[in-house]
Amino acid sequence: MLRRLYDWTMSLAEHRHALWALAAVSFIEASVFPIPPDVLMIPMILAAPHRAWLIALVATLASVLGGVLGYGIGAFFFESLGQPILESLGKADSMEAFNSRFNGVGFWAVLIAGITPFPFKVITIMSGWTAMPLATFVVTSVIARAFRFFVVAALLRTFGAPVREFIERRLGLVFTLFVLLLAGGFFLVKYL
Repeated sequence: MLRRLYDWTMSLAEHRHALWALAAVSFIEASVFPIPPDVLMIPMILAAPHRAWLIALVATLASVLGGVLGYGIGAFFFESLGQPILESLGKADSMEAFNSRFNGVGFWAVLIAGITPFPFKVITIMSGWTAMPLATFVVTSVIARAFRFFVVAALLRTFGAPVREFIERRLGLVFTLFVLLLAGGFFLVKYL
């Protein structure tokens, strides 16, 4: 089953509309969607390493634009949209305490969440809710998301063939590690 899913993802990554799919996933992941764009970005770069920089650029730009949507949700629609999203992630009870802490470290929160597997949507919504200056949010998001996606692109472009061979030989292990990282990100959201 994993082999078929991997082969399907690789074929999707080679599809002529793959960049549009990546842009859509990157955009909605930054505001509401729980699956990170890396799920599509990594196979796309492995399938076409010569397009690594373009793929990273699309993921970065779409993610920052999606982050602005998340900021807008927090700023203008927190009660109707933002709060239910944060409640589904287990953050409803700690919103007030987080608000006061967040205002003191907002720049660093956006930077760290933009680089790490921490769900970026939590920070985008909280940035709008706490009224972080939009310019600070956008500049920090560009730095963080570009760093994350371009480092992944550089590593995969440089070590692509061995990485692809490793993934294909140890698909079960790679899948298990990915699920553990994803679950760890959700665990961090719930208990931070």
